[in-house]
Amino acid sequence: MLFSPNLRIVDSEAMPWQPSPSKGVWRRRLEVLGDPERGRVTSIVRYDPKSSFPSHAHPEGEEIYVIDGVFSDDEGDYPAGTVLLNPPGSRHAPRSKGGCVLFVKLRYYGGEGRPRICIDTNIQTWQSTSNRGVHRLPVYQDRQRGEGIDLLLLDPGADLPVTRGGRELLVIAGGLVNAEQRLHEGAWILDPGGAYPLAAGPEGATIYARRGHIHG
Repeated sequence: MLFSPNLRIVDSEAMPWQPSPSKGVWRRRLEVLGDPERGRVTSIVRYDPKSSFPSHAHPEGEEIYVIDGVFSDDEGDYPAGTVLLNPPGSRHAPRSKGGCVLFVKLRYYGGEGRPRICIDTNIQTWQSTSNRGVHRLPVYQDRQRGEGIDLLLLDPGADLPVTRGGRELLVIAGGLVNAEQRLHEGAWILDPGGAYPLAAGPEGATIYARRGHIHG
């Protein structure tokens, strides 16, 4: 089986925090396509306690997964495990009272007809799949655009399923392994081929998995 030469694996935990334009808000940029402030950007973002970002709009939408802490904006408070999809033209003033860590994708939710989605995955039900030891929590799917977001829960040793059309993965908890490497919490994988062999480590794994807008 052939794997994409554009496979990327980044250990976000090994990256230094870089300051954002707002005091107390830090980021680790995993990927930047185009202008760093106006292009498509995928980042891990950290809000220090009592930090905030000025009100701003998202002309091509925004995708957020709350990794740790509680994130807040004009619409409410979002605990760890929350997925937010803010449609194009939405505006908010994000903040965090006690601090938080987020996975953020900017300008990956553009186009007309996008709904605002807010899902607390902590209160959703995991679904069994045809893959042994793999459970799925569907978050968002747009068949017309070929996009989707799921959380995957892998039992120890379970193989990560192949994803047609490519995939993007973030290890939320546990770890992934293969014959060559071990990927711990915070590892980010961009797999345009969707078939790079990975399995859950001895502790199992929880994965944020998305498809669509996968280049390479």
